[in-house]
Order: sequence, then structure tokens, then C-alpha cells
Amino acid sequence: MLEPTTPEGTTTGILNEATGEAAEWYERGVALKKAGLFKRAIDQFERAAADSQYALKAYAQIGLCHKSIRQYEQAVTSFRRALKSPTASARETVQLLYVLGRTLESLGRADDALEAYRWLRREDPGFRDVAERIGALSVRKPSDPTDRSRRGNPWAKQALQVWEGFLRHTR
Repeated sequence: MLEPTTPEGTTTGILNEATGEAAEWYERGVALKKAGLFKRAIDQFERAAADSQYALKAYAQIGLCHKSIRQYEQAVTSFRRALKSPTASARETVQLLYVLGRTLESLGRADDALEAYRWLRREDPGFRDVAERIGALSVRKPSDPTDRSRRGNPWAKQALQVWEGFLRHTR
């Protein structure tokens, strides 16, 4: 017996099976992420992202996994892929833009972070601390390399402070 078909000619049974598999991969990814197994979680989320119904959520989770293991550039790429999803709601877009902006800040990419925050402000002017972040990033000198190296990286900031203290005491 044939199953009903969609306008594209695929059977709805195949679509439901694919979506079911994507749901399983996504849920496995969530469980692995909660267990701290970020690279394995990324593999599961990438499989789920192949299904357009899960692409947004999966790419957002991939970005969060990369951020957790300090792979900030990969996180930015994943957040941007999630933002390209046609299924993104206004609420999801705002949340993704905020996380993208924070990640860009941690990379010292103030201009890119400002762009994300300004886009977010157009969507939701009162979201969290976006107005303050825009203000702080707007007055910051982007060419100051010491500010860039300290931004968003507590380990680097602490190491730099220890090194500066060491240099002061050895003169």
C-alpha cells in the first residue's frame, strides 16, 4: 500500500521517519552536552541539523558546545548558520543575536558585536543589557590591543596581571 505523498513527491512516512531520526539525534546531542561530552554532542547536532525542522535548534546547540570548549570562531559560525534558518522566530533570533554578540565580544571583535547588538535592538529594544553593551562598545577604542586581549578571557586577564606584577617587581 502506498503512503500519501507531498507536493514534492516524497512520502509523508519518509518525512516523518527523517524527522523522527532528527529528533533522536537532537535529544542525544542534548544528553551528551549535559554530560560535558561536547564533541560527541556536536556530531549528533550536526546530524539533526540536516533536517530543516531541527536546523535552527541544532546549530544553536552546536554553537553553545563550541563556546563551552572555547572554540569561539566555530561558535560564531554556528550561531550565524542558525540565524539563517527560515524557521527562526523573533524570540529565537533575539536570543541568538545576544549569544552571538557575547561570543564576538569574547573574541575582541567589538565592531561585529556592535552589529549583532544593534540588529538585536531593532528586534527588541529592551532586551537584557543590550543598550549598555552598545554604549560600552561604542566608546571603546577598537585599536587598543591590550583591551582586546583582556576582554572576555578571565584566564588571559589574570595571566597578564600576574606578568605585569612580575615585571614591576623585577625592575
